Amino acid sequence: MDRSKLNAATRGIPIPDRMQHLPINDRGFIVPWFVAQTGEREWDFRAIGPGKVSRAVQDDVCWLCGRRLGRYRTFTIGPMCAVNRVTAEPPSHKACCRYAVKACPFLTMPKMVRNEKDMPIGAMQPPGEMIERNPGVTLLWTTLSFQIRGGLFHIGPPNDVEWWAHGRRATREEVVASVESGLPILAATCEGDAECLSALASALRLAEAFFPLAEAAE
Repeated sequence: MDRSKLNAATRGIPIPDRMQHLPINDRGFIVPWFVAQTGEREWDFRAIGPGKVSRAVQDDVCWLCGRRLGRYRTFTIGPMCAVNRVTAEPPSHKACCRYAVKACPFLTMPKMVRNEKDMPIGAMQPPGEMIERNPGVTLLWTTLSFQIRGGLFHIGPPNDVEWWAHGRRATREEVVASVESGLPILAATCEGDAECLSALASALRLAEAFFPLAEAAE
């Protein structure tokens, strides 16, 4: 890979060996394996390439680099997915995920919003109820297991979790703030059902066990 073609903002970030074969777009960003190609050397980072989800599952390959996965699977998810343990995207290698949370503008800049204008024709939309926001915090959830139900990935217990924000490890305060801002959206899906809200509260308590520890006061 010609590192001189990389965007100046990402040039100093170590690139995993498994990602070295990936193309670089005109803006200098590495193009993940799942991204839809719209021209000879054009890609739309907002869209998933046709058949990529099923290929990732059937071939057991990383969502980001396209190489074979090992025993452990890392899901790049938002904080609310730690509560319901459901996501629409397949797993990746942890090293590839770590690169993404340091280099991807959407993941490193919490105020960035998705531009849905002029989406490519036939662009795949994720199943389930997608929360349309930038949570500001990203969670790398590494597990040995997951199940696919209704086109969604129901992730198993974590072997390891890493919280990231602004291209660095996130603080507990940042994680709590993100969860608190997203919880009303998740609660709204219960439509006032007491049993559903109770289950959500229980799931939140379980998720809180994986939040970063509070920093000691100086």
